[in-house]
Amino acid sequence: MAEIIQKDGTWAFDGDALRLTPGRDKSVGLLRRTLGELVVPLDALAGVSFEQGRKSGRLRLRLRDGADPLLQATGGRLTEPHDPYQLVVEPDRYGVAEYFTDEVRSALLLDEVPSGPVEKYLLPGPPVPLSVAAGDGSASFDGERVRLEWNWKTEDAKAAAGPRTLAVEEIAAVEWLPAVGLENGCLRFTVKNAPTEAPPKYDPHAVELWGFKKDPLMALVAAAVQARLPHPSAPADRPETEPPAAGPSAAAADDTDVLLRRLRELGELHRTGVLTDEEFTLAKQAVLKRM
Repeated sequence: MAEIIQKDGTWAFDGDALRLTPGRDKSVGLLRRTLGELVVPLDALAGVSFEQGRKSGRLRLRLRDGADPLLQATGGRLTEPHDPYQLVVEPDRYGVAEYFTDEVRSALLLDEVPSGPVEKYLLPGPPVPLSVAAGDGSASFDGERVRLEWNWKTEDAKAAAGPRTLAVEEIAAVEWLPAVGLENGCLRFTVKNAPTEAPPKYDPHAVELWGFKKDPLMALVAAAVQARLPHPSAPADRPETEPPAAGPSAAAADDTDVLLRRLRELGELHRTGVLTDEEFTLAKQAVLKRM
């Protein structure tokens, strides 16, 4: 078990998953506070790094492409106060941060976790129902339908169309863009068979964002919807002529063989001195849990 506790939050690692809990300090972004605790399985990680600075350091997690619907919907545009995969580290905890980094890296190595993209989401996305008001409207999502409603700041042409309700099946894509400089941001839904090039200000399927405090919360709506859309890297449907996959018993047998092989490899690494007694015990326990 490795753990680091800071004003910015607490990160804990038990060998199988990381538990990221935001802190209560005023510097913690609204999105992180609203999202709450995140549990990131080890299989979703591509890497971890720690960067030292004069006044503070940064622990950063790098997730595998396609593992998290939040990152998929925001395109990596979340800024530091709102990014749940960064932790501010105070100078007197640099040693703990380095130990934490080493523990996660060792687990990634021992479990042979690939760093490449995935074909399904490994995190569930924000819980629903969700409702956020920001910019020129509000967006609500109950897990099946998105409802967009407008306020007094909405452009007349868009407001005249009235509220919009979209079933998940009608949505082809969703994205969240932050306001940058003089450019406004948006939460935009692309509807199947209804493409549009209209700016968010006039698009009845988009909420325009102006860079105010609650704008990042719209990213949670985008992520919750994204988690229920087909994964962008999912393989095409299997052809009917393709033979059926092996049954559960065959798959279980294959998994057992792999784990037994892994135990033998760990034993050899321990005997040759590559792994310490403690490292060997932790790695063996992780394998036995999977069996």
